[in-house]
Amino acid sequence: MSLAGADYQSQYQRISQKMLDISGDRGVLKDVIREGAGDLVTPDASVLDITLWGMELGLLSMRKGELARFLFKPTYAYGALGCPPLIPPNATVLFEIELLDFLDSAESDKFCALSAEQQDQFPLQKVLKVATTEKELGNYLFRQKRFYDAKVRYKRALLLLRRRLAPPEEQRLVEATELLILLNLALAYLKLHRPATALHYGEQALVIDQKNAKALFRCGQACVLLTNYEQARDFLVRAQKEQPFNHDINNELKKLSSYYKDYMDREKEMCHRMFASGENGSTVGEH
Repeated sequence: MSLAGADYQSQYQRISQKMLDISGDRGVLKDVIREGAGDLVTPDASVLDITLWGMELGLLSMRKGELARFLFKPTYAYGALGCPPLIPPNATVLFEIELLDFLDSAESDKFCALSAEQQDQFPLQKVLKVATTEKELGNYLFRQKRFYDAKVRYKRALLLLRRRLAPPEEQRLVEATELLILLNLALAYLKLHRPATALHYGEQALVIDQKNAKALFRCGQACVLLTNYEQARDFLVRAQKEQPFNHDINNELKKLSSYYKDYMDREKEMCHRMFASGENGSTVGEH
């Protein structure tokens, strides 16, 4: 919502009167609608893409779960040009922002920079927390289609878990987190057109949970890309057994059937040509 025109002053004064100045020059004003909890957003945190300077300042004043209303003066918003046709020039804009969650990459980066011996001094829960943060950062990058950067985060999370020995009573927690990371790695490598590596991580996920439908499906997809159609069918049929009505699995099986038919037709044609060539060679030899 933009505030411009004849009623600008009255609206601005009425709305801004009780709002908190968070920029120091009343360029960004804030009114908390619902309180959040926990720590404030850190400058290194990953949230949705930020397009306005005022929005960045606003987010740094918020906590997880908070809902707030902000007024941004033109300098902190769209400036002298505005954003036609919706935002006129030199407009003060009103935003309501709800902070659902954020990821503190600084804490994770500091922990990952420690040596293995230093990391071992921390409890397992800390390792799990950092590994989960790395996974979520990978997910954030994946949603932006930055698949290479996403797999780097996933691999870092996996390394953290694998170089830490967990007592038997906590091994399930470690494996549950590791399984999710392996599934994400398999998908990231499929997106990077590296099916052999995707298959590698998918098969590692199956070591943890041999009936996991996502792992079976991703292994099947990888095998299709590798033209290993028989193995692909084995994985996909097992995935379908776990989730009979899964649309993606059933579609992949249909595609596989078409690919396999084309493959067999080409194989038959090749054999026919080789046989015909052999017959011709024998005939020539008899003359």
